[in-house]
Amino acid sequence: MAQQVKPSIPKGTRDFGPIEMAKRNYIFNTIKEVYALYGYQQIETPSMENLSTLMGKYGEEGDKLLFKILDSGNFLADVKQEELVNEAGVPDGTARLAARICEKGLRYDLTVPFARFVTLHKDELSFPFKRYQIQPVWRADRPQKGRYREFFQCDADVVGSDSLLNEVELIQIIDQVFNRFGVRVAIKMNNRKILAGIAEVIGAPELLVDITVAIDKLDKIGLDNVNAELREKGLNEEQLAKLQPIIKLEGKNEEKLATIKEVLAASETGVKGVEELEWILQKVKQFSTLTAQLDIDLTLARGLNYYTGAIFEVKALDVEIGSITGGGRYDNLTGVFGMPGMSGVGISFGADRIYDVLNQLDLYPKETLQATQLLFVTFGEAEMDYALPLLSQMRQAGIRSEIYPEAGAKMKKQMGYANQKQIPFVAVIGSDEMANGEVALKNMITGEQQKVKCENLVSHLH
Repeated sequence: MAQQVKPSIPKGTRDFGPIEMAKRNYIFNTIKEVYALYGYQQIETPSMENLSTLMGKYGEEGDKLLFKILDSGNFLADVKQEELVNEAGVPDGTARLAARICEKGLRYDLTVPFARFVTLHKDELSFPFKRYQIQPVWRADRPQKGRYREFFQCDADVVGSDSLLNEVELIQIIDQVFNRFGVRVAIKMNNRKILAGIAEVIGAPELLVDITVAIDKLDKIGLDNVNAELREKGLNEEQLAKLQPIIKLEGKNEEKLATIKEVLAASETGVKGVEELEWILQKVKQFSTLTAQLDIDLTLARGLNYYTGAIFEVKALDVEIGSITGGGRYDNLTGVFGMPGMSGVGISFGADRIYDVLNQLDLYPKETLQATQLLFVTFGEAEMDYALPLLSQMRQAGIRSEIYPEAGAKMKKQMGYANQKQIPFVAVIGSDEMANGEVALKNMITGEQQKVKCENLVSHLH
């Protein structure tokens, strides 16, 4: 007899039952509807990519979080035994051996696979190409509240256009999605050109990546720890002193941009970043009225190396949780796949964190959680035969319906099933109902019950 195994799932992953899936589908469908309003089309890419596609695209820290996949089957068949022993016994030998047998990895995000997709399918696409993609991604991160190893992203990207109007529309999409959810959010915005300009004016342009990675942690580890990390990376005290007033800059969006424009006057790149944000703010005001709070945040860095222009991050105002949406412009991403000059910009909704936010705030519409609207309850075979044509009529009319499958089961058992599934209406059929061409329709929420003619049942439930 096979040994019994205690059922479990890997840390950082979750099961989702019917109620959870109803909630998640509400999230996905809401986002899909808004994406479609703005002309985005859906694609999908494989769960795994070649490691050469993924490595080097997310910075040193991101590369460490990639899940690598062993080749399937007998992946050591072509490795001689003495070679295996030798590789394992020398410095870096294990890493070299792993490189031979790990040629694929689970996708870390949807943006890099999208860049690969665009390069492979460029002759089939019309540019600018607007796509959305809703699929899971995997990161070998330490699981904690709001952070999982397997989670869904809901991306929208435009490639083949330099226009900042795309950034304006993405801000509108973010605002409209969270407005539909009923979640109050702050959209934080910065520009990587501004960060490059800051690195220039403090005299450390070669440390741009280190500076962005460090200040991106400001909310998590605090200013003192950020400064300590920057010292470790090579910033001297004079450079740190120049950086402090920039990090601490406060005021309205226009005031922040006016101040930083003066600070970055000697940096052509930095001034261009400020001008881009000014243009986006102007067009957002001209184009629409946002429900969300839009804030310029000069400490926002987005640690991924491929961002080159505007960057975004969204925080929920009423729930303590990390970023629930993020993104930005990446002018050079497809260049690494042999397609230079293809500018892109995109955002990603963190569906799993949004799920947690909506749970905490109890914002799911009740109708989205109801799987079945009507249950037929019968007392025997004859009553079941009477109910089956009605069941078909209900389904054809778009009313989600089912019948308790055991004819003549105890009424308590059938009603208990309806209560457990939170079915709002039950159609009870007995000999009297059959004789009169009707059903006894019970509202399970109010407890009211009334006789309804079979021909009127659809209109009564709509």
